[in-house]
Amino acid sequence: MIKSKPQKSDIRTATPAKAKQIVVVLEQTYPGSHVTLDFKNPFQLLIATILAAQCTDERVNQVTKGLFKQYPTPKSFADAEPVELEEAIRSTGFYRNKARNIIGCCKKLVEEFGGQVPQTMNELITLSGVWRKTANIVLGNAFGITEGIAVDTHVTRVANRLGLAASDKPDEIEAQLCRIIPKEKWTLLTHLLVFHGRAVCTAKRPDCPHCPVRHLCPWPDKTT
Repeated sequence: MIKSKPQKSDIRTATPAKAKQIVVVLEQTYPGSHVTLDFKNPFQLLIATILAAQCTDERVNQVTKGLFKQYPTPKSFADAEPVELEEAIRSTGFYRNKARNIIGCCKKLVEEFGGQVPQTMNELITLSGVWRKTANIVLGNAFGITEGIAVDTHVTRVANRLGLAASDKPDEIEAQLCRIIPKEKWTLLTHLLVFHGRAVCTAKRPDCPHCPVRHLCPWPDKTT
């Protein structure tokens, strides 16, 4: 068993019954769990989610307060000067790549989707900077469409430790979770695992003694 990298756990994935128990406890523990990016419409959530790669939601929210005033529409982002957009989002990290993706994404929204955010996975992942995680976040939280489960670093870590998944590859983790979690819980599950990952099941020093699902957790490296 690989103890130094628990996200690559070889713990057998939980049964649907055990997964249900875990979800019930997490729902009771984090009743207000939700997407923590600030947005007023699907387009804003799309841009915020692109910016959130390798960046905290808190930082993104600070940036988008002014960003969405400066660039309120897909057309305004599509016509943006790359250097100016880079400067506006610099603090989110990887700003050159993000600016390039946002401009490319918005150009396609304007040219092929009438300036509207598409509402299918297949269409969303054709946009620059958009992968399944981003698409799942937008679909589930902006449109109420359940297509899959958004897998970020928190979901990867917590799902593996709890035995809900056994992989470090987002697509595999999503598929494993979808097999044991009821579809109506898919969007919520991401929020529950993220909240738990931030509050208790942290990367370096998980607070196992105060974990509400400790009794259901098979992770061998529990802290005392």
